Amino acid sequence: MVINAIKSLIQRLYPYGIARKGKAVYLTFDDGPIPEVTPNVLAVLDKYKVKATFFMVGDNIDKYPEVFEQVLKAGHSIGNHSYNHIKGFRFSTEAYLANVARCQEAIERHGGHTCLFRPPYGRTFWWQRRALVKRGYTICLWDVLTRDYNPRRTPEAMLATVMRQTRPGSIINFHDSVKSNERMLTVLPQVIEWLQKEGYEIATL
Repeated sequence: MVINAIKSLIQRLYPYGIARKGKAVYLTFDDGPIPEVTPNVLAVLDKYKVKATFFMVGDNIDKYPEVFEQVLKAGHSIGNHSYNHIKGFRFSTEAYLANVARCQEAIERHGGHTCLFRPPYGRTFWWQRRALVKRGYTICLWDVLTRDYNPRRTPEAMLATVMRQTRPGSIINFHDSVKSNERMLTVLPQVIEWLQKEGYEIATL
């Protein structure tokens, strides 16, 4: 609860974010592409005829370009999640920007394009965010954190979080990573079904 409250406060105060309107909500997935996970996410999304936004790690794109291409071919949006999933707090602005640029190069080298950036862990200095915006990135955090990466987090708890915190314009955070795999894939269909039942439009950023 404390983590979610802090993230919600950061989202409200964040000076450079996505403008969100209407009753659309946004499913997002961080840390892929991963061959053991991402194709299964794509299958679920295809079953329900919805699109999502994948914030991808450049190193994984270079390792698994065929999975990256599957995401593109399926019509989903993509975003930059740095090349090595690094925390801005631990790097100089120059080094951080270089790592983000390296991810951008990987995205474009394999046929993608994006101006979206999500800082890993949501952790950057304000001057790093300002520098990223000056370079044309739109920074996108989240306001509904499922914490699917936590092995003690049950699918039931994740669904309850989504149901309690989702509002029109919400950005819901999942992870297409190995450590999130089973829990995330269990709850994802339930989340989509609940969103559709509540009349939300599931859109891409």
